[in-house]
Amino acid sequence: STKMDLLHSNGVLIIQHLQRDYRAYQDFLNFMSHVGDPRNIFSVYFPLWFQLNQVVGTKMIWVAVIGDWFNLIFKWILFGHRPYWWVQETMIYPNQSSPCLEQFPITCETGPGSPSGHAMGSSCVWYVMVTAALSYTVRWKDKSSVTLHRLTWSFLWSVFWIIQISVCVSRVFIATHFPHQVILGVFAGILVAEAFEHTPAIQTASLRMYIKTNLFLFIFALGFYLVLKLLDIDLLWSVPKAKKWCANPDWINIDTTPFAGLVRNLGALFGLGIGINSEMFILSCKGKNSCKISFRILCIAASLATLQLYNFVKIPTHAEYLFYILSFCKSAAMPLTVVALVPYCVHSLMRTTEKKLN
Repeated sequence: STKMDLLHSNGVLIIQHLQRDYRAYQDFLNFMSHVGDPRNIFSVYFPLWFQLNQVVGTKMIWVAVIGDWFNLIFKWILFGHRPYWWVQETMIYPNQSSPCLEQFPITCETGPGSPSGHAMGSSCVWYVMVTAALSYTVRWKDKSSVTLHRLTWSFLWSVFWIIQISVCVSRVFIATHFPHQVILGVFAGILVAEAFEHTPAIQTASLRMYIKTNLFLFIFALGFYLVLKLLDIDLLWSVPKAKKWCANPDWINIDTTPFAGLVRNLGALFGLGIGINSEMFILSCKGKNSCKISFRILCIAASLATLQLYNFVKIPTHAEYLFYILSFCKSAAMPLTVVALVPYCVHSLMRTTEKKLN
């Protein structure tokens, strides 16, 4: 439509302005794009928060998974183009003089562009972290503490918006999103996170509930895809565009396809469900050692170190279905490691040490 073309063309002007005038901040903006990567939720934020506060850690996974699932459905409904391929195919520029947008190794996302998954994932998870931190200070009653709470409130929300704006600018700078797509992503993420502030049932969910939720999310997404495919609407229309217009074929990654994100998130939720309902979790995270600061610090350090080792596990990409299966297993192993395996090992180690000292 004419209005959408105008919105896109204005977005291209903003991207050109950023790439021209903010070249000196390229490394920082690329870094912020990595900060907003939804995969950091499982490998960095979750291990830290779960050992500090299991309620917040559990909520974080649910918010990340459901938020990313909604992001996928919105992407399929909105059919949003990405700047780096839109400028090559649009007919609104005279004499085929399309603007030149620079691409980077992290530019060539293969899914639709609206709303931004990075912006949505970043806003929903940081919203959970900020509200969790403020929940501790809101209990302070005396006058000086109320003042401190207000200062903390202002500081944390300022940090929240600085991070969201930085992530949004970085995604626009690398020409993988238009400005309106990142703005939509931020506010969609906040809505999802706020919804889970009023959903306490996830804290007591059984393994059966986790499995039912996984099946529902998968069947709905797959069914939605197949129904539209029967109507001759290809929801993977963005993949060939990405492959055609990406400046470097090596920058195309199967891990950015719509179904790759779905499988990754379903695996994480399944792994969390197994971990929280396991005997190892009950013995370690619900035992007497769970209240010790030393136990939590050891769990955080061991979890972060172990999850970094997972990054060295490269899943073969030559067979798409094999990639999805192995990606599901790897994603399930990460929260299972944080919730059950690492705490149980730390608990066993501390118990052995205590017996020797006695």
